[in-house]
Amino acid sequence: MSDNDNFLLPDDGFLNEEDETWAEDHRSGVVAVVGRPNVGKSTLINAILGQKIAITTPKPQTTRRNQLGIYTVPEAQVLFTDTPGIHKPHNKLGEYMMTVADGALKDSDVILWILDASEAPTGSDVYIADKLKSIVPNTPVVLALNKTDLLKGVYNFTAHLGLIEYNNEFKISAAKGTRVTDIVSYLITLLPLGPRYYPTDQASDVDMRFIAAETIREKVILNTTKEIPYSVAIEIDGYKEEEERVAISAIIYVERESQKGIIVGKGGAMIKRIGTEARQDLIGQLATAVHLDLRVKVLKDWRDDNELLRRVGYRIAKEDD
Repeated sequence: MSDNDNFLLPDDGFLNEEDETWAEDHRSGVVAVVGRPNVGKSTLINAILGQKIAITTPKPQTTRRNQLGIYTVPEAQVLFTDTPGIHKPHNKLGEYMMTVADGALKDSDVILWILDASEAPTGSDVYIADKLKSIVPNTPVVLALNKTDLLKGVYNFTAHLGLIEYNNEFKISAAKGTRVTDIVSYLITLLPLGPRYYPTDQASDVDMRFIAAETIREKVILNTTKEIPYSVAIEIDGYKEEEERVAISAIIYVERESQKGIIVGKGGAMIKRIGTEARQDLIGQLATAVHLDLRVKVLKDWRDDNELLRRVGYRIAKEDD
């Protein structure tokens, strides 16, 4: 198991805590959660952890980086990586997202492939199957046939199950929590023996600045349409824990002046709505009052410019690196 783009394992393995022990048969490892955009990867990870660490929207391709979800029980610690939805990239941001996804696959001990059970497999699913066969041909694969709550009557899953050789399959509903515990129990059996890498009460590897940025981006996605959700980047340029509140300031970057107008809205109505919804979520996560200041700026064609991608926080390697 090795470091990937978005999380680091402690150099000395287990984070020593007073009176913290684990059995000799304790298991730990990385489970890469993959699938085409909008099949329910983030929803499933949130359901497994029992709390929200990844944004969920009805729009595809909203996860842009690997985010680690840490699931700890006495017998195991499972590190779930919520990878960007695997797709053929159309710009430099898309290329970066697929580089991140490929890295997660190579670093994983188990692949959890989520498929949409409510419809027949698509060309994108075939594309993912080919990628898994070429990149990680020897890594165990578990299939999760998601969205079974949308099915009516008898449904034939032969096409889904014929995409790739797999270790086991589960028919689940991430939204309803159906068979979520079953799939986690099985995944643990596939992990190697190993120590606990993170404290038992830690659910993710990201800090609150990252969570704040993702929360704001989620509200932009949910309140806008067409190209706006994919043209937005968030930069947290101020985060201060004060005595009775947390003060957060953020910049919402877009690619066009017209997009800026849409996000600001008539009389500032849209930016006010986005800020109100984001602040309410952050109050729940931080358990304290939150002051949130949002601004909108144009960063022309940032998704196709490596330097601008680095500027807004993506780890794009320089050509001479």
